[in-house]
Amino acid sequence: MKITLAAPRGFCAGVNMAIDSLDLALKKFGPPVYVYHEIVHNQYVVNRFKEEGAVFVDSISEVPESSVLLFSAHGVSPEVRQAARQRKLNAVDATCPLVTKVHLEAIKYAREGYTIILIGHEGHDEVIGTMGEAPEAILLVEDEGGVDALQVREGAKLAYLTQTTLSVDDANRIIRRLKQRFPHIESPPKEDICYATQNRQEAVRVLSADADVVIVLGSQNSSNSQRLKELARESGKRAFLADGPQDLSKDDFSPDDHVLITAGASAPESVVQSTIDWLVETFDATVQTSVVREESVKFPLPKPLREFAKQQGELPVVGDSN
Repeated sequence: MKITLAAPRGFCAGVNMAIDSLDLALKKFGPPVYVYHEIVHNQYVVNRFKEEGAVFVDSISEVPESSVLLFSAHGVSPEVRQAARQRKLNAVDATCPLVTKVHLEAIKYAREGYTIILIGHEGHDEVIGTMGEAPEAILLVEDEGGVDALQVREGAKLAYLTQTTLSVDDANRIIRRLKQRFPHIESPPKEDICYATQNRQEAVRVLSADADVVIVLGSQNSSNSQRLKELARESGKRAFLADGPQDLSKDDFSPDDHVLITAGASAPESVVQSTIDWLVETFDATVQTSVVREESVKFPLPKPLREFAKQQGELPVVGDSN
C-alpha cells in the first residue's frame, strides 16, 4: 500500500486561534470555562476539552451568571451577545476573522437596503450567526433549486454572501444561477469561502487523481470535512470521512491501494498520525507527503487573552496547519 499525505490539511488559522483561546482561558480563569456550541466541529477536540474542564452549552441560559464564556470559531448572532451581557458573563470572542468578515458584510448590505441571499447550510452554527445579524434582510439558499424558488420583490437591491466552509464548486454553481436569474446582484468585495477550505479542496482535487481511495479525517458535523469527502466521490474515488482509525475497517481497503489522506480544517494532526500508523501496521504501507500549496496565515488571539499569552511566554502547542 502507498499513502499520499495531502498538504495542506488539518487545522486552519481560525481553528488554531480558537483552540489556543480555550487552552489559555482554562489556564487563566480555571475550569469551568463555558463554550457556546462546540469550539470547533471535531469530536476529538471537543472531548479533550471536556476532560480539561470546558463545558459546551447550546443556550446562554445554561451558563451561571458572571461565568467565563467563550464564543466558538463559528461566530454568534447579536442576540446571543446581548443574552451574555444580560447574564453578566465574561465573554471571550474566538470567532474566526473570516466569519466576522461575512457578518460585517451582512450588516453593511442590510443598512444599505439590500436583500441578502446567503448561500449556506440551514442549521449550521455559522449560518445561524450570520443570519442573526440581519434576520429581516437575509434569505438562505442551499442549492440551485433554492435559487429558482426565491421570491423577492420587484426592483429590490440584491447581494449574495456565502458560508465560509462551502464546496467552492457548489458555491460557484449557485452563484452562477443567482447571476443568471438576477443579473444585477451584488457580490462581496472579496469572496467569502475561506482560504483554508479552498486550499484543502484544491489538494484533494489534484492529488486524488492518482489515488484509489481517499480518507478524510474529520467529524460528521464538520461542513468542510463533508465537502472534502463529497469532492473525492465526485472524482469517482472511494472516500471515507472518519474521526480516526477506529471508524475504518480493514475490509474497506485492498493491500495494493493508493490511499490519499487529508484532514478537515478542525481535525488535529494526532488523528492523522494515528490513522497512518494503523495503515502502516495493517498493510505495511509506505508514506509520502505531497504539497499542493503552502500556508502561513495566523490570526491574533482575542484581546482579553493576549496579555496573558505574553506572560506565559509561548502559546500552547495544539497542532499544526500543514
